[in-house]
Order: sequence, then structure tokens, then C-alpha cells
Amino acid sequence: MKTLAPGYVVQIDRRGPNDWSEILLRFDDATIYQTWSYGSVRWGQDHLSHVVLKRDGEVVGAAQARIIKIPILGAGIAYIPFGPLWRLHGRQKDLGSFQQVVRALYNEYVLKQGLLLRVIPNEINDDTDMIHSILQEERLVWRESIPSYRTFLIDLSLPSEQLRKSLDQKWRNCLNRAEKNGLRVVEGFDDNLYNLFSNIYKEMREHKKFFELVDINKMRAVQKDLEDHFKMTIMLCEFEAEPVSAVVCTAIGDTGIYLLGATNDKGRTLQASYLVQWRVIEWLKARGCRWYDLGGIDPEKNPGTYHFKAGLSGRLGKEVRYLGQFDGCRNLLSSFLVKVGDQLRANSPNLKHTLEELIIMASQRMHMTK
Repeated sequence: MKTLAPGYVVQIDRRGPNDWSEILLRFDDATIYQTWSYGSVRWGQDHLSHVVLKRDGEVVGAAQARIIKIPILGAGIAYIPFGPLWRLHGRQKDLGSFQQVVRALYNEYVLKQGLLLRVIPNEINDDTDMIHSILQEERLVWRESIPSYRTFLIDLSLPSEQLRKSLDQKWRNCLNRAEKNGLRVVEGFDDNLYNLFSNIYKEMREHKKFFELVDINKMRAVQKDLEDHFKMTIMLCEFEAEPVSAVVCTAIGDTGIYLLGATNDKGRTLQASYLVQWRVIEWLKARGCRWYDLGGIDPEKNPGTYHFKAGLSGRLGKEVRYLGQFDGCRNLLSSFLVKVGDQLRANSPNLKHTLEELIIMASQRMHMTK
């Protein structure tokens, strides 16, 4: 086991929801995926574990993990999406703290608990490879075959006029028309607005017959559980008091994220989605966010959405990929169970089983082959 560097101390599962919220507010790289509410609603509170790293008494790193263990066997996975957190607000990036929090995670979940540690860091795959190198140095292996998160980022530090001029010409023309169509945009985070968004979403789903990647009902439950300063914001566009388009976005840390969107037939005719997205940019800028993440993109499978987001990103935005998935494990049983669970999911991409169910299925398959 690698010991932590002098001055660093790790705390495991010694924080409650209120303390955890205060910790998240310290970090620019915090997202909704590391909130206690998201974890408890999506995975169940009994499956959460929290790591806090201190240096000389100050919190400098943190991570919320989803823990899945097979009863009796004790094997399983510790999964950390969009983490660990290490970029303190108003401070220079300290790669030393990043390395120490990764080491603490490996020590706890791999060496002490015998789990497979899966980390999907909230880090862009840019020209530098320092983060990648640190993860490998701390015995986490990059899963090159696993597609990484791909998106557009808009730099919100630029003036609104400059961002608007940067829009693709066709996109800007649609925005100009939308602004003349008598549309009204309201914002908020109450359940009534989410319900109106859900109605538009269901109407759009019936029209397009797409496969749902996100359960909007679970996200609604997350919304109800979140503290006010972490709640998602709903931008709802109306025409003559009728909801026609909506966006659900989140702004925790220095980045706003486009989570969900929906537009009905009338909204598409009125170019409502263009106006809503522009209002999201204005709202995020006013909130002090540095970046706007336009959500996942796939130009091959979903070219229409890709071109819409590319037009919004404009000349000054950038298309990025995140680092991807890193795994670390020393327990052969944990490695085997997670591998079989991954294979089950890969062979049935539309399978709605949870990761926990897949690993349990893998455990059952193992016993059947004995």
C-alpha cells in the first residue's frame, strides 16, 4: 500500500448530507453526479460511500462512490462518476492533491475492501497527459475500448455579443426568428415547471420513438431531494401561454451542463429551442459559470442533435472528449464479476438492468458453471 504524502489525511464515510453539500461548494469540478441526492436517488443511500482528503486540516479532495458488493462474497465495484473532486474554487490546480485523492481511493476500495475501483474523471483529454499519467502511476488502467464522454464546451467568460457572433449563421438566423415569434421564457426549479417539461418530453418521445438514456422520473426525484442551491433549473418556453419547449440544466461548480431538453411540433415551427438555449447561456453567465457543457454528442447515431449543438457552440466553442474510464483491481473475483456484468450490458445495449443487477447476474452465472 502506498502511504499518503506528509500532511495528507483521509476520512472515509464520516460525513452526512449537509457536510457533503458544504464540501461540494468548495470545488470548481463539482457536478450534480457527485451530489448526495443524485447518489441516493439513483443508487440508494446504502450504496454510497464518501471519501474526504485533507491537507494540513483543509479539505483538498473528495469523492462520492457507488458501492456494489455481492453478499457473502464481498466482491464488487466502487464506481466514481465525474470524480474525484480536486480543483478548489479560486485556487491554482494542484496535481499533488489529485494524485493523493486517487491514491486514497485505491487504498480504500481496492486494497482494503477488495473491490474493483472504476473512476470516470471529470477531466478533458487535452494536449497534456498529466492526469492520465497520474492515474496510471496510481495503478488505474485506462479502458481504451470504452467510448469516452464527448461534448461541446462554450467559454462563458466571453462577452454575449461575441458569443452571438460566433454562432453558426443558420443557427443565428433561427434565433433571430424565434425572438420575433412572441415567445416567452420562464425559469425556475419548482415541480410544476418540471411537470410541464415532462409533458413536452413525453409528447416528443411519442413523436420520435427514441430510446430513453435518462429516466426523467428519477431525475425528477433527484430534483425534489436536492437542496435549493443545487437544484436543476428548468427553462420553459411558452407561446400564447402554451408550453412548447424546455431545457433542464444544472450549474454546480464552474460548469453548466445541459441535461435534458424537449420541443413539441409547435415549438419546432416557432424555433423555440434556439431561444431557450440562448437564455440558458445568459442565465449561466449571470450565475458566474465559466463553461457550458452542451451534453453528450454522437454525430453518427444522432446527427441532427450534433449539428444543432455544433451550431450553438459556434466558431469559439470547442468539441472535446473526456479522459474516459479507468479501472483498478487486485481481487480476481471482483474483476471477473464486473467483467461479466460489462459484457452482459455490452451485448444488450438497450438492457435496463442496473449495474448492481448485472453483477449479481454475473455472480449467479459463475455459480451455475461450477
